[in-house]
Amino acid sequence: MAQQEEIVLWIDRRWRVAIEKQLKGETLQEHLDNVLDELCNRLPDQEYTRISNEIQEEARIAREAVEAARTYSAYRVMENGEARYFKVSPGEELLAAAQKLRHYLKDFDHAAGKFIGLFRNREPISPEEFQQMTVQRMENTGKVAGAFDIDFDKREFSAVHIMDGWKTWAMHDVSVAAYHASRKEYMDTEKRWQRLLDHLEGKELTSASHLSAREFTFGDEIIEHDEKLNFYVQAEFDVDAVFGTHVLTDENDDWLNIYANYDTQEDRVCDTLDVTLCKGDGSEEYFSYPLNAAEQEVLLRKMEEYCQKQTGMSLCDYSRQLREEQEQEQGFAPEMKM
Repeated sequence: MAQQEEIVLWIDRRWRVAIEKQLKGETLQEHLDNVLDELCNRLPDQEYTRISNEIQEEARIAREAVEAARTYSAYRVMENGEARYFKVSPGEELLAAAQKLRHYLKDFDHAAGKFIGLFRNREPISPEEFQQMTVQRMENTGKVAGAFDIDFDKREFSAVHIMDGWKTWAMHDVSVAAYHASRKEYMDTEKRWQRLLDHLEGKELTSASHLSAREFTFGDEIIEHDEKLNFYVQAEFDVDAVFGTHVLTDENDDWLNIYANYDTQEDRVCDTLDVTLCKGDGSEEYFSYPLNAAEQEVLLRKMEEYCQKQTGMSLCDYSRQLREEQEQEQGFAPEMKM
């Protein structure tokens, strides 16, 4: 801690006024500060350096302590075709964000695009930092209290859950839930939370860029191909809403094959889902779905669980075993004769 001491000098006001007339625009306080600086500068170099270093180190420790105790929330807000990324401190959780949304929808002209104006202490961040903060939220370190994607153009409200990743609801449903959670002023926070969650129960939407744990269900065996593990994703969700296809209909016989991939060389989830649109006429179209950080984190957890179930091994150990087998096969491959 900084060992600061206060030095108090008493002087008749008439002396101060007279002295300051001679100081040419400098106050007596400023002059005395300069005198103290000069006295410090006259200290032996070794003593001056030692004290300066101690003071700087104490200041650094104090700043780090303040930052360590600070919490944040990350926001992406899409309004009138423009996306804004920012963070706020102290961090806000789902209940506070939902209440803010209701306040805005009820009391403001949201067509004018002023939702971000409710956050006076907002600090702009990059899309990349927003993705990093969504993962921090899922890691549940306490540093990031909430991560939200609020899309007024799609009328969707999405929040990151520490276990399931993204959860998305219609804005109207979130607003109604926030109303019921705040209706009685005497209700404690725990009961407000419960009311909010009760009114959101069963109303989740499937939303592009917000795939959650409930969408990632695997089937069939894990396939190793081209230094990747392929996990077959069962299309038991609204794939048309996510991929922009038209297969959930009686108008055609189209279907999708969806694969999530794990890179065995880099030990990480690949950046995209591989999707094949299989048409009723026998033709096929191939495209990919980019995964954001929260979706990749959920996929990693689901892959780990499925790999353990299928092989009895962790994902990392299974990948390492495959690499070792491949290296052995390459080592015993017969030499080509010229």
